[in-house]
Amino acid sequence: MTNDETPNGNGTAPRRLTRILRLVGLLQTEEPLDADRLAAECNVSRRTIFRDLNTLRDAGIGVSFDDTTGGYALSGNAYVPATEFTLQEVLSLLVVCRRAASRESGVPFQQPAYRAALKLVSNLPPLLREYVEEVEDTIDADLGPRNPLDGSQSVYDRLVDSVHRRRRVRIVYGSLSPGEGRIETSLATYRLHFQRRSWYAIGHSSEHDAVRTFNLGRIRELTFDDETYDVPADFSLEKHFGNAWNLIARPDETHEVVVRFQPLVAQNVAEVRWHRTQKLEWNADGTLDFHVTVDGLDEIQWWILGYGDQAEVVRPPELRQMVADRVRGMLGRYE
Repeated sequence: MTNDETPNGNGTAPRRLTRILRLVGLLQTEEPLDADRLAAECNVSRRTIFRDLNTLRDAGIGVSFDDTTGGYALSGNAYVPATEFTLQEVLSLLVVCRRAASRESGVPFQQPAYRAALKLVSNLPPLLREYVEEVEDTIDADLGPRNPLDGSQSVYDRLVDSVHRRRRVRIVYGSLSPGEGRIETSLATYRLHFQRRSWYAIGHSSEHDAVRTFNLGRIRELTFDDETYDVPADFSLEKHFGNAWNLIARPDETHEVVVRFQPLVAQNVAEVRWHRTQKLEWNADGTLDFHVTVDGLDEIQWWILGYGDQAEVVRPPELRQMVADRVRGMLGRYE
């Protein structure tokens, strides 16, 4: 029994698809290859190669045989797209693009990604496409809840255009920050960034004379300015966010935070990379001390509160007080 014929828990179709895609690539080389060479390259027997060649013919792909060299090649009129993709690459592309394009839980405005992936698959021969589609249905991913940004497609499209053309835009923005309310500003968009359920435009705001972050869902109006701009050579998202817990960095408020998680949730917390600075320290009683360095405490307090009585702030004292105040307020609501 050859390698490609060995049954396994996942069936032989994925393995065969990978091999046939490899075979198509070999047949597209300039010099025809004989059955022995094809078998060696695909790590199968000559018998299997002959069966795979017949499969290609049955799928409508012309395979010619050169009597002089004893080699096989694709017929001159055969069209097969590039086959440098492995099965894992094709499936990963489909799964990621399919989930990104989901209207319920994907990334808003990314429906074109799935259409592009489908075009790739549609160009495969029918038999090979059938294999891909069968395996794709067994793999899924959930990107979690997000803001659907209904009605913001045109804002997103115009921001993409502004980044491409390096033109400033004037926006009317509904801020959630205390005291700011409705903001009108000219924005030079440096980056469009999807994180934590929504799209954000990050760039220089004339109103604040600083780089700020704007949620697309709160942009009420957007028009183009005539003024152009350049993105600073030293700008990067990593530098902009610094050690923010999520999106709001306060470089003048750097804190060393320690949160103790009870055994019920400790393993769950330890399995996730929440922040680039995190360090884990297990205690003898099964609790977990979660260490992290953050610029600003507002965002991380909400994450801690999500774990209820299974999380306790050890330090700093100001964060411990912030969480305690929230808990007392919550208790007051229920009383």
